[in-house]
Amino acid sequence: MPQSPEVTVHIDGASRGNPGPAAYAVVMESADGSRLAGFSECLGEATNNVAEYQALLAALEYALRNHYGRIRVQTDSELLARQIQGVYKVKNPGLKPLHQRAGQMIARLESFSIQQVPREQNREADRLANQALNAAERGEKHRVVAPSSLARLLVQRGESGAEGQASGSVSKTAKPLRASATFHQGVLEPHEQLSLLEGEVVKLEIFRKD
Repeated sequence: MPQSPEVTVHIDGASRGNPGPAAYAVVMESADGSRLAGFSECLGEATNNVAEYQALLAALEYALRNHYGRIRVQTDSELLARQIQGVYKVKNPGLKPLHQRAGQMIARLESFSIQQVPREQNREADRLANQALNAAERGEKHRVVAPSSLARLLVQRGESGAEGQASGSVSKTAKPLRASATFHQGVLEPHEQLSLLEGEVVKLEIFRKD
């Protein structure tokens, strides 16, 4: 049986306060460097190390769900990389169940490696994690998901302001926002972040990929 292609995964966890408001981000790339997925999520209050582990778990879960059997993880967290490699012991009680869960998922992959890289090589994952934290500070719910391409979205923004949103009106002159997306488990998941506000009314058109 031929091996599945190897996927490079950049992960990052961020915490402002440590512990404090935390988020993680994952960016997945094919062998030629093209993006397969990019997503981030706020975690509430957590330490930086917990956020790093949550990033790894999210990446592993996504890889298994989408049949990416061979992954190479890059992180700027020395602790995470060394603990997963077995070089460092996991002494923190809060990290032990996360480490165990990661090991269980890794065992289901065809191949797995993890390495520490300089922060500048992990810039996009860092940007997405901080973008999620910035949205949380503004009181916005934030979760960006970007799976592989199946469909194309055209979103037309509604009238700005509370009055326009409450009436459900959509501006005829609004500039359309286009993005590809995947319909997965009953949810339409955009591949790129759409600059939409929580509760904003939009008109949505969907075009199936040929």
